[in-house]
Amino acid sequence: MLEIYKRFWQVNWAEQWQYRANLLMYLAYWLVSPVVYLAVWTAIANAEGSVNGLTAGDFAAYYLTLLPVDIITSSITIHVLAFKIQEGTISNELMQPVHPILTNTLMNNIAFKALTLIAFVPIWVVLVLLFRPALTITPLSLLIALPALAMGFLIRFLIESIITLVAFWTTRVWSLWQLDEAIAMLLNGAFVPLALMPTWVQTIAQILPYQLGLSFPVLLILNRLPADQIALNFGLQVVWIGALYGAFTLLWRQALKQYSAVGA
Repeated sequence: MLEIYKRFWQVNWAEQWQYRANLLMYLAYWLVSPVVYLAVWTAIANAEGSVNGLTAGDFAAYYLTLLPVDIITSSITIHVLAFKIQEGTISNELMQPVHPILTNTLMNNIAFKALTLIAFVPIWVVLVLLFRPALTITPLSLLIALPALAMGFLIRFLIESIITLVAFWTTRVWSLWQLDEAIAMLLNGAFVPLALMPTWVQTIAQILPYQLGLSFPVLLILNRLPADQIALNFGLQVVWIGALYGAFTLLWRQALKQYSAVGA
């Protein structure tokens, strides 16, 4: 099986290099919103002294840590797969003796992230010099964050894969994805650190899986979480991965029964 993943990695890594301009457009998309939020919150914090205890340096540290974490844990599955389902070109992948989403699409996601991170690093260095964040990162916090990042990616990959499978039934899957993106931005800490949200929103965010793929790894890297919160979120990541994988497997089986295409 490792050899299969290795071959898919080689194909997708070579493919990503063919679409470098497309990658730069995605990178610009990734940068705009967090940098705007960062500029707004640091301006407010500088004017007020702090916002709910967070200084301008804290906001800079949060958003400049969020940027690479978002690239690592996000998913591009719907961009890779939805049009294949709608056009019927997924038929070629269905004839292969491996799961197309858990092999080819997964490796496509990882190759895209690897190349994006290479292009992102010099930009991140410039942003750090500009905003001078109060980074509290330690080697231990980075080490503990590695499994959180891996599981955070799996959670976001499975959520987007489940949404993408809806394309087997309807062409309006993009509307569903945009709705999920809007909800995710409110509950994963991308729009604003969850500590600044009302208590009832924080409670909902804690239960749902969105913050596990973004806010949790960010705060873990920054050493901002107590031990009990770290243990709780790791436990929630395991539970949500199991639940989402079960839902994904069930939906995939139903989708295959639903699927038909000319030449399929």
